[in-house]
Amino acid sequence: MEIGERIKKRREKLGMSQQELAELVGYDTRTAISKIENNANGMTQSKLVAVARALRTTPAYLMGWEEEAPTISIPGAFEIKTKRVPLLGSIACGEPLYAEEEWGEYVLTDEALNCDFALRATGDSMTGARINDGDVVFVRKQSTVNNGEIAVVLIGDEATLKRVQYYPDKKRLVLYPENPAYAPLVFVNEELEEVRILGKAVAFQSTL
Repeated sequence: MEIGERIKKRREKLGMSQQELAELVGYDTRTAISKIENNANGMTQSKLVAVARALRTTPAYLMGWEEEAPTISIPGAFEIKTKRVPLLGSIACGEPLYAEEEWGEYVLTDEALNCDFALRATGDSMTGARINDGDVVFVRKQSTVNNGEIAVVLIGDEATLKRVQYYPDKKRLVLYPENPAYAPLVFVNEELEEVRILGKAVAFQSTL
């Protein structure tokens, strides 16, 4: 097995795209990684080290000097296994916003996180829950949530992220923002037919 094949095998095992690897090692596009994996391009020693570090292995494994691909861990730190989660589009933290299902883009998160998809937050109505504009919100698909939990809620064809409070005896649903600048969204009686819970927000990811 040549070095390009080892790089591709290790990258795919980690669930990493060519574009993600390119960005980690300082290439502008995925083309350079594609050429390397096809053994069409050589690498300098510094690039080999960078690729090995990004793939959490060693240059020796990529060169074929080691049979197994070890996982590099930082002494005193926990090893974090990741998985790819589809990023579907944007979700409003404010007025409801149509959420397009734009499959094809993915985000990485902890392998242990029980979620089905992710959405990017827009607006500032959930800042009290520490969810800010641009944050990625991870969602587990489910049609109901407990009172007080944060959910992705579809209102007609538009989706929003709010804290849910349902009063079945009064046939009343209230979607609460986490920002006093915004008023709750209230639905009663037949208005409830236009509202559907898509899933529970289980985590979010901010960019420093």
